[in-house]
Amino acid sequence: MKTWNDYKNHVNTVDPEISKDLKETEEFAAIVSAMIEQRNALGLSQRDLATMCGLPQSSVARIESSKTTPNLLTLLNIFQHLGLTLTVSPSKPTV
Repeated sequence: MKTWNDYKNHVNTVDPEISKDLKETEEFAAIVSAMIEQRNALGLSQRDLATMCGLPQSSVARIESSKTTPNLLTLLNIFQHLGLTLTVSPSKPTV
């Protein structure tokens, strides 16, 4: 396997459960990446964002390093302070 996509395609054919886990991990990573990118674009430190959100700086650090998954209210709180929105849309049905 030469690329990440090659590996994911292989996993999709071999183990659907692991494939689902990979997809969820990638989706969470995309959310966290958007959060970090926006925080940096606004010139905010983790401490600044944490203060704005009423969170400990360590919580922001753990979220950004994917060591913890925030609950929905925490994520929405962070997004609000970063000027981001979370969009929900229907997914393709899985068969």
